[in-house]
Amino acid sequence: MSASGGTKAIVAALLANLSIAVAKFVAFLFSGSSSMLAESVHSLADSGNQGLLLLGGKKAQREATPQHPFGYGRERYIYAFLVSIVLFSVGGMFAIYEGYQKIKHPHEIDHWYWPVGVLIFAIIAETFSFRTAINESNVLRGKQSWKEFVRHAKAPELPVVLLEDLGALVGLILALVGVSLALATGDGVWDGIGTLCIGVLLILIALVLAAETKSLLLGEAAGVEEVKKIEAAIVDGDTVTGIIHMRTLHLGPEELLIAAKIAVQHDDTATEIAAAINAAESRIREAVPIARVIYLEPDIYSEAEAAKGSDREAAPGGPAKPAEH
Repeated sequence: MSASGGTKAIVAALLANLSIAVAKFVAFLFSGSSSMLAESVHSLADSGNQGLLLLGGKKAQREATPQHPFGYGRERYIYAFLVSIVLFSVGGMFAIYEGYQKIKHPHEIDHWYWPVGVLIFAIIAETFSFRTAINESNVLRGKQSWKEFVRHAKAPELPVVLLEDLGALVGLILALVGVSLALATGDGVWDGIGTLCIGVLLILIALVLAAETKSLLLGEAAGVEEVKKIEAAIVDGDTVTGIIHMRTLHLGPEELLIAAKIAVQHDDTATEIAAAINAAESRIREAVPIARVIYLEPDIYSEAEAAKGSDREAAPGGPAKPAEH
């Protein structure tokens, strides 16, 4: 997995969640707190999720085959989608079930210092993991807001880790509030309510992750800035005079397919056009290094064909006017 896959953030989250899961489960055994049991399962599920992200990154590195000529870059999207399923089922639904059982059959928390101590330790560990994910993401997000980064990032790992860590921190605070209220009032129902809130939180995060990774699985185009760079790189103003229409598609986070019909002069020779296409491909790869597969089809721009439709990209003979840069 490349650096943009956030391997450092994934490993940091994995180590934090494994240690927290063990500590929470020990606290549950000594205290009987349902919040602790739900949180231990949550941390264990998160650990498995980081394992899935690492596995997806490893599988995505396989070479292309005749059966999969464009490679396996989308493996990373598939495993990120699996993470949302695990978070929804193992994390969210289990927490809701435990919270319901605790509210229905409440009991006092024994050895209160175990859950409180573990929750404080977990908050510290998750803060470290969240900080690592933030630092890794800042390298990539540039001027984007956090919402824009999560919605538009082509590499799914960092948004997944960010949302998981944020959910874990909020969940820990909810668990601490639930345990504290249960201890203060002597009513174990508060522990169950805290567990229910954790479950709802995890399900909401899982739904957001599922929606974003589904979009990546369906196939997303290059970003606006990348499209501008590609268009500027294609047109040389000499042989290639404009772009009739163009499509881009992410084959993986760092693999971009580009297909375009380009306008050339009607009196250019085949040799001149072939040389211009080769030069355009070189310029594209220099401007956008993740461009892996490029198909450029030469055509003669036609005002008559362009006039048949107002949709620039759908017009068979060309846009209303050749692309300007």
